[in-house]
Amino acid sequence: MSIAFLLTTLVVCVTPGTGVVYTLAAGLSRGRRAGVVAAVGCTLAIVPHVLATVTGVAALLHASATAFQVLKYAGVVYLLHMAWAMVRDKGAIGGGRDAAPASARQVMVRAVLINLLNPKVTIFFLAFLPQFVDPARPHAVPRMLTLGGVFMLVTFVVFVAYGVLAASVRRHVTSRPRVMAWLRRGFAGSFLVMGAKLAFTAR
Repeated sequence: MSIAFLLTTLVVCVTPGTGVVYTLAAGLSRGRRAGVVAAVGCTLAIVPHVLATVTGVAALLHASATAFQVLKYAGVVYLLHMAWAMVRDKGAIGGGRDAAPASARQVMVRAVLINLLNPKVTIFFLAFLPQFVDPARPHAVPRMLTLGGVFMLVTFVVFVAYGVLAASVRRHVTSRPRVMAWLRRGFAGSFLVMGAKLAFTAR
């Protein structure tokens, strides 16, 4: 395992994306436990993408315009749904009375779907892993799985840090209605922008 792989993985994981935004929102709205649960969900969603890359399904997805478009627009719809939920539900950010009903299972499912319904993640692994593993060499599949596991571990650690950091400032912001209103709009805007970017993503 090269230093280049670890550094690239760290940069990719630290860079804010849909998973990071959702983990921050979960940590702010529900606390540390929800932030960790969101991190777990986002990390678990990587498994299908890695397996798709290793088994060749990712290459088929990249080659099939129909399959790519179906998955892409499913992801767009879900991101728009998340944006609308942030605007509509005042308990989504702020830990108000409406925040309690969201269970750990719901946080987990939302986190998984955010990463799972994003074909860009699959295409990323399709382009990323072969740079560090020659598919023609022996034991290429186990090595790819190992690198995928390391990527997941780094993702989990980074996302937990984001979630815990968000939870640590929760008390300081949830008591300020104006701040919470702007945070809701900010998270909603982030999901909206990411949904728009995904909609215009080509294979």
